[in-house]
Amino acid sequence: MTDPLERWATAVSMAEESCLMLDAAGIIVAASGPCARLLCLGQPFELVGRHVLDREVLFLIDFTAAGNELGESEREQIPPLLALTSGRLARGLLRVRNAESSRTLDAIASPLRRHDEVVGSLTFFAIV
Repeated sequence: MTDPLERWATAVSMAEESCLMLDAAGIIVAASGPCARLLCLGQPFELVGRHVLDREVLFLIDFTAAGNELGESEREQIPPLLALTSGRLARGLLRVRNAESSRTLDAIASPLRRHDEVVGSLTFFAIV
């Protein structure tokens, strides 16, 4: 059986939808062009090989008017990482910010398995 990360990497990188694939350590294996633009809030840079919680990838803020940065324990519960740790489908809202603006995203993440082991996650994003 082939590695699910290898099998999905090409499809994710060429997708027209905003999607992102992580390995079991939370490192980005593949990202679609629309996802890179969405998460970076229009600032293009290479995502592959970076940890999803890198502040230059996802600067996560809370839902208050002040938009304070999320604490580490809250950041670890975002859907792409929750799908890895729980082994289940995960869905939730994220609020991300860069120097110019902030956005709210709906994230739906599914674990990717090799046999019974979770080896990654695949997440789709939509602007709310």
